[in-house]
Amino acid sequence: MLSKKMYAALNKHMNTELYSAHLYLNMSSAANAMGFKGAATWFNVQYQEEMVHFMKFYTYINSQGAQAVIEAMTAPTSSFMSLLHMLEETLQHEQHITRCINELTDHAVAEKDHASQIFLQWFITEQVEEEENDREIIGKLKLIGDNGYGLLMLDNELGQRVFVPPPDAPQA
Repeated sequence: MLSKKMYAALNKHMNTELYSAHLYLNMSSAANAMGFKGAATWFNVQYQEEMVHFMKFYTYINSQGAQAVIEAMTAPTSSFMSLLHMLEETLQHEQHITRCINELTDHAVAEKDHASQIFLQWFITEQVEEEENDREIIGKLKLIGDNGYGLLMLDNELGQRVFVPPPDAPQA
């Protein structure tokens, strides 16, 4: 059973994951408008992953006898100067999510909420991967600079990404 404080924090973060999904869907559309079809695919996969994260929180909250509540949100930005700008924004957002997950975990530890601690471990590992992927792409974009051929090659590489739901992904 979740404490009122833990429930409120988990529900808030569930909504943050939904915001993340909307942000990445906007980025997918923006990349497409810039002519980066591969990056659009990459961001679309990112959107799908965030929806899985949202559903994991939704399912966990409900499994603990609480009610997951979807709240109104501010629309995420949809205007970006470049692909590099999008990825830098992505990294900043993922670093924010990492801080949120760490705070949730600290809260679960303080409350001796072992079930929530175990639930959150998957997200801790996921965030390490998310930030590493973003830094790798940013590094490549900085190396490429304005080289059109390099951007074309990277866009092709990003377009190879395929969504693979985790084996324990809840169904929407």
